[in-house]
Amino acid sequence: MLTRRRFLGSTMAGLSSSLWLPSHSRAAAGAFQASWSSLTQYRVPEWFRDAKFGIWAHWSAQCVPEQGDWYARLMYQQGEPAYEYHVKHYGHPSRFGFMEIDHLWKAEAWEPERLMELYRKAGARYFVALANHHDNFDTFDSTHHAWNSVNIGPKKDIVGIWAKTAREAGLRFGVSNHSAHAWHWFQTAYGYDGEGPLAGVRYDAAVLRRQDGKGKWWDGLDPQDLYTGPNFEMPDGLHDIAAVKRWHEEHDRVWTEEPPPNNPRFVQRWSLRCRDLLEKYRPDLVYFDNSGLPLGQAGLDVTAWYYNASSVWNRGALESVVTGKVLTPEQRGALVEDVERGFSDSLRPQPWQTDTCLGNWHYDRSLFERHGYKSAGSVVSRLCDVVAKNGNLLLSVPMRGNGTIDSDEVEILESLGAWMKINGEAIFGTRPWRIYGEGPTQVHAGMFGESDTKPFTAQDIRFTTRHRALYALVLAWPDTNTLTIKSLAAGTQGQVRQVELLGMGQPLRHVRNDHGLTITLPQHKIGDHAYAFKISGDGLV
Repeated sequence: MLTRRRFLGSTMAGLSSSLWLPSHSRAAAGAFQASWSSLTQYRVPEWFRDAKFGIWAHWSAQCVPEQGDWYARLMYQQGEPAYEYHVKHYGHPSRFGFMEIDHLWKAEAWEPERLMELYRKAGARYFVALANHHDNFDTFDSTHHAWNSVNIGPKKDIVGIWAKTAREAGLRFGVSNHSAHAWHWFQTAYGYDGEGPLAGVRYDAAVLRRQDGKGKWWDGLDPQDLYTGPNFEMPDGLHDIAAVKRWHEEHDRVWTEEPPPNNPRFVQRWSLRCRDLLEKYRPDLVYFDNSGLPLGQAGLDVTAWYYNASSVWNRGALESVVTGKVLTPEQRGALVEDVERGFSDSLRPQPWQTDTCLGNWHYDRSLFERHGYKSAGSVVSRLCDVVAKNGNLLLSVPMRGNGTIDSDEVEILESLGAWMKINGEAIFGTRPWRIYGEGPTQVHAGMFGESDTKPFTAQDIRFTTRHRALYALVLAWPDTNTLTIKSLAAGTQGQVRQVELLGMGQPLRHVRNDHGLTITLPQHKIGDHAYAFKISGDGLV
């Protein structure tokens, strides 16, 4: 039986936002007000601009089945592979819903110190932990939401342990919060099969209430707090899979940042949970999986509070980062823009971030079995391109439900570490040059464009600067014995005195003429991925 604490969300639903926090928290009031115009006072902290590379543990109970992304939603959609897997391995969703998967998540083989050391050696300067996903389960010691990893499943404060481990390893710490979408994303749990022996029988979310848990592992918990309540309900009488799918496509798959129109309690509880997360763990970065900010005014309220609180925590210095997606020009002055699984086709004036994953966000066993992850080389090339355009790369390394990563992921991380050891000075602490680079390969700008981008070539070069040196990152080894950098043709900016290949330890012969700076390459390349040439001289930077 659950030992219950007093959860304030149910007792504070009618209070104004200014009273949602303890009195000492309200002292965070400061320069930032809860409006976009006020938030544009924000300036990105130098630690983020220096960091360039972060690793993300996108880890929760949805990793337990090892079936990839969005399992908690798709297991309730007849005809989807996740539904078929769930029925075969766990039972029908009317009898064994996703709340039972939360219970199965034990994290029994998790070794956070070992993983963090791998991440640090791979070059990560910041680490991000998933605090909750669209499945509405908190992976921290949540005061306002009983469906959390301290009460259920691992019986551990996952975020708290990650935070302590990351900081002890010298990394900045961040959290990702995706739960603002739970109110519409999770409505499939209130549906039913369109066909088969249980056609029309509602799934667990539609029927389970607090009183049904008496004597069970979830005694004292209300499933409606997890599933968010029936914010809109699939009507009875849809008699085949196609009709059910069509209804979902037309009614509940609109990606919205607006609050649920008939469920103010969801917004109030989200705000309480989010501020509790930020106050308990004081993260350096908050990743919102939202276009702009979540849930209208609630997102503005939380962000203004966080910026003001960060200034208090850091003795007047605003050291915190909030990311959002698909930002307007005004919003880009208030947040760091995140481009999910995408690129930029230009050098951006403001720091930004792209996030991607070696595979799927939630662990997918089939990808490992067919060795289908991104290669270390593709990650390095991506990092070079992003950094040259004033961005950071946040890389998710999928974790099994038990808390381990697989041998392919370990090999990729070790390969990244070997590259960083030689070439890190061309990445960390750098700033963009006057142009981002040169070469024929075009990237598709915007979110979800990575699958359309062709591999980079030896003609693709990216530039960074650091301590008055210019770095030319060549994204593949040339098949000739020379390399010509056209952007450094004679008559262009500055004088070149010396060129060296990082890791080689001696200068290279070079000639500068109207065609560019031509470098005579060593007989043997250094490493297996991108290659960093350090160019020293006067007036280059």
